[in-house]
Amino acid sequence: MSAATPLAEVGYATMDSPLGPLLLASGPRGLLRVAFSEERVDSVLEDIALRVSPRISEEPAAVEPVRRALEEYFDGRRREFGVALDLSLLGPFAQRVLGVTSEIPYGGVLSYGEVAAEAGSPRASRAVGNALGSNPIAVVIPCHRVLRSGGAIGGYGAGLHRKRWLLELEGSLTPAMG
Repeated sequence: MSAATPLAEVGYATMDSPLGPLLLASGPRGLLRVAFSEERVDSVLEDIALRVSPRISEEPAAVEPVRRALEEYFDGRRREFGVALDLSLLGPFAQRVLGVTSEIPYGGVLSYGEVAAEAGSPRASRAVGNALGSNPIAVVIPCHRVLRSGGAIGGYGAGLHRKRWLLELEGSLTPAMG
């Protein structure tokens, strides 16, 4: 970063949700991070400070549009988030994978293999799983909509109970997904 490049301001706040407390962090380009309660707030903020900007402050107004969109989603009143996203915490492959994932419509699902193919790496199902498992903007980038081939629910970095809840909310959970 050159001396002429200003440091980004990152604002964060927490919110209650049906999935437990969430930490939201947003910078000038958009939402950077959604963190679940198992992740330590100080560790999440330290990672953002090292990788994006050390200028971080608790600033509820910075995440208000995201908080409102998430509340509406959890209440079943929103199907798309329409908020700006900052993917700077992701490498190029993960950006492609999460780009494909972000296009899966509400109530829809794809398999890891289908996401790999659409991301341009048809034999990279396992790498897709790794990229989805480290999705820094879970729920908003709907990695919960990616299942194992055959419809099994597969894994979820924030816990299978949360993935099931999200799929049930969207009406895409079927008995075969056990």
